[in-house]
Order: sequence, then C-alpha cells, then structure tokens
Amino acid sequence: MDSFPKKRYIALDLGTTTLTGRLLDPSGELLAEKQIVNPQRELGADILMRLQQAYNGEGERLQTLLIEGLRRLIAELLDRADCHPDNIVSVVAAGNSGISCLLRNLPVGPLLFPPHKPPYKELVSIPTTTIDLGLRVPLSLFPLISGFVGGDLVAALFGVESFCHAGSSTIQQLNSSTIIAGTLLIDIGTNAELASWDGSRWWATSAAAGPAFEGGNISAGMIMAAGAVTDVRLDGDRLRLVVAGGGQPLGLCGSGLAALVAVARQGGLVDDSGRILSHYEVETNLGQYLVEKEGSWAIRFYRSVSSELLLTQADLRNFQLAKGAVYAGVQVLLERGGFAPENVTRVLVTGALGTALPKDVLKRVALLPEPMLDKTSFVANGVLAGLQSYLTASGSEENLAALVKRIQPFPLSGTPAFEQHFLAALEF
Repeated sequence: MDSFPKKRYIALDLGTTTLTGRLLDPSGELLAEKQIVNPQRELGADILMRLQQAYNGEGERLQTLLIEGLRRLIAELLDRADCHPDNIVSVVAAGNSGISCLLRNLPVGPLLFPPHKPPYKELVSIPTTTIDLGLRVPLSLFPLISGFVGGDLVAALFGVESFCHAGSSTIQQLNSSTIIAGTLLIDIGTNAELASWDGSRWWATSAAAGPAFEGGNISAGMIMAAGAVTDVRLDGDRLRLVVAGGGQPLGLCGSGLAALVAVARQGGLVDDSGRILSHYEVETNLGQYLVEKEGSWAIRFYRSVSSELLLTQADLRNFQLAKGAVYAGVQVLLERGGFAPENVTRVLVTGALGTALPKDVLKRVALLPEPMLDKTSFVANGVLAGLQSYLTASGSEENLAALVKRIQPFPLSGTPAFEQHFLAALEF
C-alpha cells in the first residue's frame, strides 16, 4: 500500500431488488461499479412483505442479510479497482424508507400503519460499531421525506439539481442553468418514485409497482447482467434479441421485458387488454412463438436444444400492474402540481429500465401519457449519480438540507384518483 493512501469514495444504491455500488476518486472518476441481488429477497420480493416480516420479529435477520450483501458488494468493488479498504474516506448510501429502516433495524410499525411517518428525516452518520461494512469510516445514510418517499428519490433529485445548477455536460439533457417548471422525474423500480417541479418545490410521491421492472415475479426475469435480454426487435416474422455481453440469452431484464411486450403488441400477439392470443388467432408466421403451457398461452421468445425462455400470461399481468402504477402515479402527480401532460416541459426517467427505451416502445406499452413521449430522456443510475455528486461537490450537506425543505410529499396509493387512473392504465 502507498505511504500516502489515495482517497476513494463509495456510493451505494440500496434497492429493494438489487444493491448497486460505485467506487470513485475525488474528481468523480468511476473506478469500479457492481450490482448484486439484494439478499433480503429470501424474506419477500417487495418491501411491504419485508416490513411485515420485520414487524413479526425478523428485523434482525433482514438487517443481517442486507449488511452481508453490502459487505460482499464493497469487497467486489475494492477488488475490481485493486483498492485497499483504508483508502475509503467516505461512503454514502440511499434507499427507500423501508430499506433504510431495515438497514438500521428500526421499528417498522410507523411505516406500515397510518400516518406512515419515517423514524428520521435527516442525514444520518452510522458508526462502524453499529454497522460494520469492513471499512474504517462511518456510513452516511440519506434522509427520508415520508413513509413513502425515501432517500433514493432525494438522491436522484440532488443529482438533478446539482447538474442543472452547474450547467454540467455530464448528463447532457440537464444542461440548463435552472430547473424548468414542469420537470418530471420518474425513478422506476420495485417502488416507482415520482417528483414534479412546480417552480418552487418538488411534489413527490411513490407507487408500489412491484418488482417486474427489475426482473422480479417474471418467470424468465433477471437483473441487468451478462446474458440478460436488453432489447427485442421485430424483423419480419422473427424476433431479434439483443443480449448483454452477447452469447446465449439467460432471461429478461426490465428493458428487455418492456421491449418484448412492445413487439408482441406490434406483431399482434397480445391484444389491447393484455391477453396473449393463441396461435390459431394469429395469421402471420409470428404465431410460431406462441405455445400452450398449463392451459394458457405464452410467448416462447427463445429456444435452444437445452432450454427455452417464456413470457407467460402471469408475467404479462405483472408487467401491466407495474406499468399501470407508473402511469397512474404520473397522472395524479401532474394533477396535484397543476400540470396537464401536454404542459410537462421535461421528463427524466431513471432506474430499472436502463439508459434508453425507444419512443415506440414507450408508446406501445403505454407507460406514459403520449404527449410526454417526445420530452422523455433517460438518466443512467440517477440515484448513484446523485450520491456521486454529493460525495464530490462542495457544500453538499448544506445543499442537501435545503433540498429536503423543498420536497413536498403526498400519499398516492389507495386514493380514489389513483385507483381510477390505475384501472384505466392497465390496458395498452
């Protein structure tokens, strides 16, 4: 090790389905990035299931699983960059309200039951004696806003504001000197977290989309990794798969799932209600991809001598529930902020769908209101980008505290307006 160790930072995105980390130098240069499955999944695919498990006495187990996952993630980051643990001088993390409380093994009753208030709302420094990540420095955990708006959305908004005010070209779509009223941020994951800027504050909320966008509860689903189908294209009467890393496809990540549903709609394999048609109803050669499995029809989008990958009717319903939650959440959020879809000035999408989805895919799966499609840009890893900005910019603590004061949360799920929009958004 050098006599004068090089300073390094770690940013951690605590997702319900995946844990993602970045190792950075003080200039913000990316030295290593890694994603792993959140090991808490063994006690529940979604955050509500895990909170209920914690409420029933499994809080310590959930905390242990998460800490073990983070230790493994950090060890892999250090190994990839050939970095010694003592070089790490700062580590910061953000997650939704549930994950943040499970990490600290805090009482979860206030999140599960009305009025759904988080146990803390400030930046927290957690000493190594409380949470040992194999490092010598404490863990800084981003503040929570409410029981349904967590530190992950705060981090994404911190990144948006930082890039806007700096005029940074790092994210080219955020190069104006000020944030434009009508800007909408959508962080798509197991929980879809949404924020709209009205010119003076961020209106923020979230909807339980479920893990479909991250490959969860999908029979051939997987996280974004080598072998994941990231895109599907229609070439005449054939489906062309784009696979991360090349080689044989192993499953569908979020972007691949959306693209497959889009081409299935385009090719007439799925009707407006989301029903997968039988091959008797399809007059083109695309009918070859339709197979009957256990009394219902499925789309067999890949087959080899040793394996096959299917999109089942249950998978498609889970996707509809996820995209319906996002669509309905956007509609209610815009109504609350006083904007119609056609008056939205900019839509920034981050999270599980990767770095881009073509406009025609967004349109065919009806993820967003159509007037917003031309204004939509994708921001890769918005939570990590915000954490990176926090680690490398000056005055970050003061700017973070000021941002928190500009965020106005409001509940979404269970409200009549949301239910009405949600039911209407299930169809394509």
